[in-house]
Amino acid sequence: MNKLNISIIGVPMDHGQTRRGVDMGPSAIRYAGVVDRIEELGHRVTDEGDILIGQTDGSVDTETNLRNLKAITKATEALGDKVFNVAEAGNFPLVLGGDHSIAIGTLAGISERHENLGVIWYDAHADMNTSDTSPSGNIHGMPLAASFGHGHEKLTNIRGYSPKVKPENIVIIGARSVDPGERELIKEHGIRVYSMHEIDKMGMHAVIEESIKYLKEERKTDAVHLSLDLDGIDPMYTPGVGTPVPGGISYRESHLAMEMLFDANIITSAEFVEVNPILDEKNKTADVAVALIGSLFGEKLL
Repeated sequence: MNKLNISIIGVPMDHGQTRRGVDMGPSAIRYAGVVDRIEELGHRVTDEGDILIGQTDGSVDTETNLRNLKAITKATEALGDKVFNVAEAGNFPLVLGGDHSIAIGTLAGISERHENLGVIWYDAHADMNTSDTSPSGNIHGMPLAASFGHGHEKLTNIRGYSPKVKPENIVIIGARSVDPGERELIKEHGIRVYSMHEIDKMGMHAVIEESIKYLKEERKTDAVHLSLDLDGIDPMYTPGVGTPVPGGISYRESHLAMEMLFDANIITSAEFVEVNPILDEKNKTADVAVALIGSLFGEKLL
C-alpha cells in the first residue's frame, strides 16, 4: 500500500443552509479520532487547521435569491487557495466540513491542477440547484451545479475560472431526493446517476465497479475527487445531518464502496461533509465518517 502525505483541512462553515451546528463538524470528526485512525494505517498526517469563516446575518438576498453569498464566496476562495497549495506540495487534501457548499472551494483548488478531473458525489441529493431553481436559496444545495458552470458567477468563478469539472465526468451515488430543476440539468447534460433504485437493483459492488470503469476507462480522467455527504448514508446510521432522507445507503455498503475505491487507487482528494453534532447521538455520525475515512485509506479487517 502506498503511504500518503495527507493534509487535513477543516472548514467550520454553516452558511450554506439554516440549521446551526454543522460548523462544529470538523471538530467532531477530529474528536472521533480521524488523525489516529489514518496514522495507524501508516500514512503521514498534517492537520492544517481550519479555514477562517466570517460572520453573516443569514438572510437571503432579494436580488440573487442566495443566502450568505458574500461570506460563502470569501470562504470558498480561501479554501480553494489552501487546497491548491496542499496539492501542489504533493499532499492528499482531506477536507472536513461544514456544509456541502464548501465543495465549491475544494473543487476550485483541485481542478486547477488537472486536465480532466472526475468527481464521485456520494449524496442523497444532487446539489445541482441554482438561484433560479432553489426553493430555499441555500447554497449547500448548489455546489455541483456551480462546479460545472451553472449558477451565480461569484460561485462559478471561484479562483477565476469555470467550469471546474465537466458534467460527463461526474458520478452521483445514492441519490433519492432530487428537485425538478436538478432533474432537468441531469437530463440535459447526461450526468451519470446511481440512485437508490440502481443500488438496490445492482448492488453496491456493481455500482462502484461501473463508476470506476466509467471514470477511468471511458472518461479517461487524470484524477478523481470524492465528495461524501454523510446524508448519503441512511439516517439510522448517521442521525447527525441537517437534511436526512430515509431509505439510504447502508453502513456496510458504504464501507464496501470506500474499500473498492481504495483498491482501485483512483481517489486523489476527498471531503466529508454535513456532520452536525447538535443533531447527532453521542457523536455517532462523526464516528461513521472516521470509519469510512479509514476504509478509504486502506483499513482492512485482516
